Amino acid sequence: MDYRNSGVDIEAGYESVKLMKQFVRRTMRPEVIGGIGGFSGAFSMSAVKKMEDPVLLSGTDGVGTKIKLAFLMDRHDTVGIDCVAMCVNDVACAGGEPLFFLDYIACGKNIPEKIATIVSGVAEGCVQSECALIGGETAEHPGLMPEDEYDLAGFSVGVCDRKDLITGENLKAGDVLLGLSSTGVHSNGFSLVRKVFEMTRENLETPYPELGGKRLGDVLLKPTRIYVKALKQAKADGVKIHACSHITGGGFYENVPRMLREGVRAVIRKDSYEVPPIFRLLAERGEIEEHVMYNTFNMGIGMVIAVDPADVDRAQAAFRKTGDESHVIGEIVSGEKGVDVC
Repeated sequence: MDYRNSGVDIEAGYESVKLMKQFVRRTMRPEVIGGIGGFSGAFSMSAVKKMEDPVLLSGTDGVGTKIKLAFLMDRHDTVGIDCVAMCVNDVACAGGEPLFFLDYIACGKNIPEKIATIVSGVAEGCVQSECALIGGETAEHPGLMPEDEYDLAGFSVGVCDRKDLITGENLKAGDVLLGLSSTGVHSNGFSLVRKVFEMTRENLETPYPELGGKRLGDVLLKPTRIYVKALKQAKADGVKIHACSHITGGGFYENVPRMLREGVRAVIRKDSYEVPPIFRLLAERGEIEEHVMYNTFNMGIGMVIAVDPADVDRAQAAFRKTGDESHVIGEIVSGEKGVDVC
């Protein structure tokens, strides 16, 4: 009897690391010390030396049940982007620059080529957010998970000078709310999505007229948009962001209030932008009430940003530089802390 007979293939683990190294190399920053394969990832703090009062920020998350679609379609190169996005967008939302990322893959059976493909997506997400993939873990769990399944989670650390933290304390009535467009459902609400649509490969590979002839699976698996560069560009162009909210699980009703201070309220106008077809199709096929839709999904807006009215044009110009579409979707008013979607 040996470890392989118990279901854990050490040699497959070595092969996975060998295959993923080519993807990890793309993410390197000058501050990274050493390479992948050590017991810990090392990152020099030289990046924060010029800051007056550096504050570390962290974010951790997974991909949720969206990963079931990757199993069904046997496509594993995009969920890694989702995993990175869910973490680094939270860091950026507080004004931080993501520095490095670590991933954790739990699988029923280590298939090196599949693991390397997953990590290729993680690396792509790190490239998009300009953070380094400095380590991770692949854990083989025979008997705990089916051999063809896995779960993916990650952890990011970023930094921000305290004076540049986005806290919401300067938020005031009259501030304008800008919405950065999402790429679709992102990585939240998929437990409901999987109840609405038949989760078979045949259905996921079916073109839907309501989606402009695109295959349902392609639309649903589209990776979460990463907003790190957009927020960094706005800062570089002199835009002072008063508050910011990453629209994830809980949609508008849970996430927008998290960016507000006491005494102010957000008003978001539904007709201020075009809701993507996938959300209209979800609501129709699932007979989902409008309030539930806005309380579950991002509805086409991945991040909400509050700025002074004088900064609106400059902010939108900055977002265009990074290829991000933005809309004026509402404003801040005086009142009880909360959000009105009207």
